[in-house]
Amino acid sequence: MHVCLLGLMAAGGIALSAGSSLAGIDNQPVFVAPEDKPIPKGTRVDVIADTLTYDDKTKIATATGTVQLTYGPYVMTATKVVYNMQTKTFSANGSIVLKEPNGNVLEADSATLKDTFKEGFADHVRALLTNNVTITAQYARRYANGITIYEHASYTACKTCVTQDGTPVWQIVAREAKHDSKGQTIYYKDAQLKFGNVPVFFSPYFEYPDPTVKRRTGLLLPSIRWGEYGFGVTTPYFWAIDRSTDMTFSPMWTTRNGPLADLQFRKALAAGAVSFEGWGIYEFSKLDNNAHDTPWRGAARAQSDFRINDKWTWGWDGTVVSDKQFMSDYGIDPRNMLASYVQATGLDDRNYTKAQIIGWRSLVDGEDQGNMPIATPFITGDYVLPEEVLGGEFSYGFNYYTLERRNAIDTISYNQSSYSPGANTLNLDLGTNQTHMMAYADWQRQMISRQGVLVTPFASVRGDGFLSKNVPTAEDDSTSDFSVLPTAGIDTRMPFVTSMGGYESVLTPVVQFIASPSEPNQRNNGNEDAITFNFDTSNLFLSDKFTGYDRWEGGVRANAGVQYTLLSPSGGFLRASLGESFHIAGDNSYLVGSGLDGTSSDMVGAIALQFNPNISLGYQARWEEDFSRVNVQEASLGLNFSKFSGSISYADISKAANYGRPDNEKQVWGNGRYYLSDAWSVFGSARYDVFNGKPMGESLGVTFDCDCMKAELVYSMSHTDQFGVSDNGTEYRIDLSVELRTIGTLAGGFVL
Repeated sequence: MHVCLLGLMAAGGIALSAGSSLAGIDNQPVFVAPEDKPIPKGTRVDVIADTLTYDDKTKIATATGTVQLTYGPYVMTATKVVYNMQTKTFSANGSIVLKEPNGNVLEADSATLKDTFKEGFADHVRALLTNNVTITAQYARRYANGITIYEHASYTACKTCVTQDGTPVWQIVAREAKHDSKGQTIYYKDAQLKFGNVPVFFSPYFEYPDPTVKRRTGLLLPSIRWGEYGFGVTTPYFWAIDRSTDMTFSPMWTTRNGPLADLQFRKALAAGAVSFEGWGIYEFSKLDNNAHDTPWRGAARAQSDFRINDKWTWGWDGTVVSDKQFMSDYGIDPRNMLASYVQATGLDDRNYTKAQIIGWRSLVDGEDQGNMPIATPFITGDYVLPEEVLGGEFSYGFNYYTLERRNAIDTISYNQSSYSPGANTLNLDLGTNQTHMMAYADWQRQMISRQGVLVTPFASVRGDGFLSKNVPTAEDDSTSDFSVLPTAGIDTRMPFVTSMGGYESVLTPVVQFIASPSEPNQRNNGNEDAITFNFDTSNLFLSDKFTGYDRWEGGVRANAGVQYTLLSPSGGFLRASLGESFHIAGDNSYLVGSGLDGTSSDMVGAIALQFNPNISLGYQARWEEDFSRVNVQEASLGLNFSKFSGSISYADISKAANYGRPDNEKQVWGNGRYYLSDAWSVFGSARYDVFNGKPMGESLGVTFDCDCMKAELVYSMSHTDQFGVSDNGTEYRIDLSVELRTIGTLAGGFVL
C-alpha cells in the first residue's frame, strides 16, 4: 500500500511523500568539484517511497521499497533509507545511487550520510563518469572539505573491453586513492598499472589532475625513439603560465648526440592565437650523413592566426633551419619544402581575397636554394555580383605577384641525389625577377529550352601585364608585355533521362565552342604558376585548362563529349564520361606532352562503378585519337567488407618535361586491413615503381583497438629516392604507440 505523508516531519527539515515513479538517473562524472553554491538554510529533504514509517519515541523515520530522496540538487535512490533525526544521518542500503549537484553519480551497497549529503561513508562503491570511466572501491569516506578517500580502489575506462573473466584490459589498482575535489587532484598510494591481471608498472605514490582539469603544470607522458642519434627519451614538461598562455619543454635525451632541446610557447588572445616552437642541439657525436661544419644545429617555427572581423583574418607561418637535414635527422618535421609566409584572407559569401608574402626553402639535397623564389607579394581575388547582369551571373577578379630568385632557370637536370648535366631534364623558363598583373571579368547565363536543351552562353575578358628579367628565352635581359584577351563561347547540353524499373539513367551529350585571339608569344615571360598540367575529363569542358595564370588558352576551339550516369535502387551507380578537344584556328597554346598540342587532342575518358557499398572501381585514361598509344591511365579498386577493407591502385603516366614530369611514371600501390576480431586487426601497405623496377615503401602492422585503449605496432621500410631516379638506401623503422583513454599515449619510434 502506498502511503502519502506530506510535511510529516517538517520540523526536522524533511518532507516525506509516497509514490511509485522515479526520475531517471544519468551517469555523470564522479571526480568533479562540488558546487560552491550553498543550499539555502531550511531546505527540506523530499522523500518518495513505497512505504514510510516513523517512530516518534526514537525519532527515526524508515522508508522502504522504491525510495527517492531529494535535497536541493542532491538525489539519492535506494531500497531502504533510515533517517535519525537526533544524529541527522541517513543510513541507506540496497542499490544505492547518489547523484550530486555537479553530476557525479556513485553506486554503493550501503552508505551513511549526514543530512547535508556532503560527508559520510559507503561500502562497495562504484563511481561512474560521463567519459565512461569507472572507479570501484571496497570502502569510501567523504569529508565536508571536499576530500574523498577510496580504499582498495581501481580506475579503468574499459566497459566492453574485458578479458573472459570480466577483468578490464587495463586498470590502475591502488591501496588508497584520494580525490581532492577542491584541488582537482587525485592521489594514489601503492598504485599498479595492470594489463589484464599482469602488473606492468608500480609506483608507491603518484598524482594527476582529475578529469575536470583541462590544463595544469606538470610532467606529461614520455616517449622513446631510436635513430642515428642513438636511443632517445623525450620527457615533456607542461607549464600553464596563465589561462591563455602555456609552454611545453620537451627535451630528448639521446645516447649518442646529447640532449635535443624542444620548446613550444602558445598564447591565446582575444582575436586569435600565436605559437612558437624551437629546437636546438650541440651534437657530441656528429651524424654520419651530416654535411654541416658546426655541431650547433637547430630550427624554429612561428605561427599565428588572428581574426580582424567577421570577414577578414590574418597571420603568419615561418620556419628557419640551420641545415637541410636537421629536422629529418631528428624526426621533427617531414616536409622537404618550407613555405614561410605572412597572409591576410577575406571571405564574404562567394567573394574571396587573399594576400601573401611567401618565401620557399628547399630541404632536398643538391637543390640550389638560389632556384627558390620569394613572392613579394602574391595577391588574388575572386568576386561574384549578387545581382543579375543581362539575366546572367557576372564575376570578376585579379591576380598579382612579384617573384625574385637569385638564379635564372632554363632547364633542370638531375642525377641521383644532385643536379648534374646530361641527366633527365625538366624544361623550365624562369627568370630572376618577374611581376605579373592580371584582371578578368566573366559573364554567363543558363537558358533551358522547352525540349530540355541547356544552353549557356558565356563571355570573358582578361588583361595581363608582365615585367620580366633574365628569362632565358627572352630577347632582352629586361622585357615588358601587355595584352588583352577577350573570349566568347557557348555550352550546349541535352540530357536524356530514362527510368527503367528502379533504375535512373541520364545521358548528356555536351558541345562547346570557344573563340579567343591567339595567346601572345610568351618567350619573354616566365611560367611560374602554370607549369604542372594534366588533361583529363575533369577539365575537358573548361574554357581555359591551365592550372595557373601565367599561361592561357587562345584561338578558336571546340570541346565535345558525353556524360552518362546510371543509378540503381540499391545505391550502386555507374558514372562515365568521354570527350575530346579540337583546335580550329589560331595559335595553339599547349606544348608537347599536354595531350592538347595538336589540331585534335588526345581522347580522355573516365568511369566510376560501385556495385554496392562493398566494391567500387575507378578508371580514367588519356590516349591518342587513333588508339595507337595510351599516354595516361589510372585504375583503382576499393573493397570494404565486414572483415576486410582495402584498395589497390595503378598509374601509368607518360613523361611531359614541359609540364613537370621529366620521365615516365608507372607505379602500383595498395593497402589493406583484416579484422581478426572486434579489437584485433592486421594491416599493410606497399608501393612499387614499375618503371624503375624497385619498391618505394612498405609497411606491416597490427592494431588492438577497443573502447578504452588503442595499441599499434608498425614495421615500415622507406626507400629514399632522390627525385625518383636512383636508390640511395632503405630506412627500416618500428613504431609502437599505446593510447590509454583518459590517461594519455606512450609512443616510441626506432630506426633499425
